[in-house]
Amino acid sequence: MNIHEYQAKALLRDYGAPVSDGRAVLRAEEAKTAAGALDGPVWVVKAQIHAGGRGKGTFKEADAGEKGGVRLTRSATEAAEEARKMLGRTLVTKQTGPAGKQVGRIYIEDGSGIETEMYLALLVDRVTSRISFVASTEGGMDIEEVAETTPEKILSFSVDPAIGYQPYHGRRIAFGLGLTGPQVKQCVKLMGTLYKLFVDKDMEMLEINPLIVTDKGDLKCLDAKMGFDGNALYRHPDIMELRDETEEDSKELQASKYDLNYIALDGEIGCMVNGAGLAMATMDIIKLYGSEPANFLDVGGGATKEKVTEAFKIITSDPQVKGILVNIFGGIMRCDVIAEGVVAAVREVGLEVPLVVRLEGTNVEKGKEIINTSGLNVIAADDLKDGAEKIVKAVKG
Repeated sequence: MNIHEYQAKALLRDYGAPVSDGRAVLRAEEAKTAAGALDGPVWVVKAQIHAGGRGKGTFKEADAGEKGGVRLTRSATEAAEEARKMLGRTLVTKQTGPAGKQVGRIYIEDGSGIETEMYLALLVDRVTSRISFVASTEGGMDIEEVAETTPEKILSFSVDPAIGYQPYHGRRIAFGLGLTGPQVKQCVKLMGTLYKLFVDKDMEMLEINPLIVTDKGDLKCLDAKMGFDGNALYRHPDIMELRDETEEDSKELQASKYDLNYIALDGEIGCMVNGAGLAMATMDIIKLYGSEPANFLDVGGGATKEKVTEAFKIITSDPQVKGILVNIFGGIMRCDVIAEGVVAAVREVGLEVPLVVRLEGTNVEKGKEIINTSGLNVIAADDLKDGAEKIVKAVKG
């Protein structure tokens, strides 16, 4: 689960990390009061969406020369006016795709004098299962671009959980970023604060880009992005309260209510599979035979008829889907349950695209009988290769 910048900065502030004073605005009429509560003399107005690249983004149907989603203003009145201009409009960045995201929240904060911009992140290293620090002197840039063009400017190391964060970790980052004097001590303290916050809140990602040295020589977190482990959110009701469902894909949101593992993609073939590994293999073979998957969907090993029905309805609600491949290998999951769910869903929502079903495993004959006697226009597949070939052929005409 991701949260907005202003929410992330509130968490940082609660833990004692240095951030600018700011106010969130949800309605245009609040903008002038929010801006007036800040000291200035520079007010920064930031669109709040779950995507990066806001400063270089553009609003749909923008006026010629109009600024992006991060704007510097010189008065509270000007800040309020810019906030009103952005609210309710659609911001397109390189991370949102051409559809963009509608801006429903604005963050107005005091401006900062910037001497140096740096990059900092804490991530879960999937290889070592440890928390890793990633730091670079190239702040304000996409870290992927830095990794590609100047990888030598990235410092990365993991922390042994047996000892946890130690001051020498902070000093290593400080020296790697070229900090000197009091900044080294500030860095050691800040890294410890961020590590504690990361662990306390079960984060998956904490990115500060940029981390700056101000014109007064102090460190400050100028931007913040946070992502949390969804499997641990039951331990953090305070974090759950920060969830903004308007930023999430409606299909993914609906799937989460039924405990379905669903991720929307850009392809044309909807997939319903049991097991994450088999789902990945199914998507790969669809690509191999010349098409693209429209989603990742794992119904799990203990799916019920109702759960399968909802999964099928979610797939068919995607207007991009031109065909559906159901690929079930029944171990714990029974093929007859899948078949009953598919039949129930089709009868409820209808079927306007080709459907290929491959069943194998527990109660497979019973499952096939349910499909074959349903009266549905279903294409049967003998194995995964056969299923992929048939659905791609059906979709391609």
